[in-house]
Amino acid sequence: MRVAFYAPLKPPDDPVPSGDRRMARLLMHALACGGHRAEIAARLRSRDSLGDPARQLRLAALGRRLAARAARRFLARPPAERPDAWLTYHLYYRAPDWIGPAASAQLGIPYLVVEPSHAPKRSGGPWDLAHKATEAALRMADGVLCMTAADAACVAPLVALPDRLHRLRPFVEVAPFAAAAEARAAHRSALAARHGLDPDRPWLLTVAMMRRGDKLDSYRVLARALSQVEGDWQLVVAGDGPARPAVEEALGRFADGRVQFLGLLDAEALPPLYAASDLFVWPALREAYGMAFLEAQAAGLPVVGGADGGVAEVVYDGETGRLTPPGNARAFAAALKSLLDDAPARRRLSETARRYMAENHDLSRAAKTLDRALAQAVATRP
Repeated sequence: MRVAFYAPLKPPDDPVPSGDRRMARLLMHALACGGHRAEIAARLRSRDSLGDPARQLRLAALGRRLAARAARRFLARPPAERPDAWLTYHLYYRAPDWIGPAASAQLGIPYLVVEPSHAPKRSGGPWDLAHKATEAALRMADGVLCMTAADAACVAPLVALPDRLHRLRPFVEVAPFAAAAEARAAHRSALAARHGLDPDRPWLLTVAMMRRGDKLDSYRVLARALSQVEGDWQLVVAGDGPARPAVEEALGRFADGRVQFLGLLDAEALPPLYAASDLFVWPALREAYGMAFLEAQAAGLPVVGGADGGVAEVVYDGETGRLTPPGNARAFAAALKSLLDDAPARRRLSETARRYMAENHDLSRAAKTLDRALAQAVATRP
């Protein structure tokens, strides 16, 4: 079927990389793999980071106009070329969907949402208007697909019928990462030559954007943890952003070429890097779940991560890596040291990680879940 796709936080074709953009693109790819045709229906970025009621009012008014415009545009097409359903990815109180509910109602098609969040404590606060819009969208939704158990628990009371609530596990396209894992030795040799890395020393890998807030806080926890880890390790950092000077300052305490900054890499460059490394390390403060954790494990790279947010739903503690209390640099360092000193354990974690990602978090599984939710929404809509 045809699907009108909207991501109010960041559209899939936005030039700035992020986990949200990556998942939006993966969702469109998963829809295509399920035989559906998704098209971007709107590009309004509805985020209000400050809690400004006036801004929310302006965005609500703009959303109504854009919803009417989208409906007119689609209705001008022949019936066979109109969307059969509307799907919005990632709405919450800071970035509500001001367009999808109205547009889908005007088109007479089901409205579905993927990865919504609901925060009851925002009621009556500076985001009250956006919070109420998110609640209204969830109440009218014909399908709600949650990626974490915590989100599902908060959203469930708002969903009109229990069978409209679905679990969609966070996912990646496993194939390119699995292929890279099969060529690990060749990738390690090539990357060592290209970046001046020692192939005989352990490579610790971090893949994360450099922004102030949660990302920078995580880098600083990582720096504190690494200062407690002896040995001949090297840290490889893939990522960039406005907080790079602060990240470099945090990691600047390590001399002797221990830290290599590779900058922002194309998506195609990441699978070989994951596969060639020895451990993926990321404290993940206030992380929803972390796309990089999925990618690392799909390439057979064991993880040391912080058990914040939904990370524990994609990293299987003791089976595909080690999880530590959020923000606890000492515990993070201890977990890291234990795996650096235990190559057989790393191999076991690597093998399990590859299997678990292929069985539970591959795009093909997500495509089936999306297909079932769409089919049910279309079949049961009055």
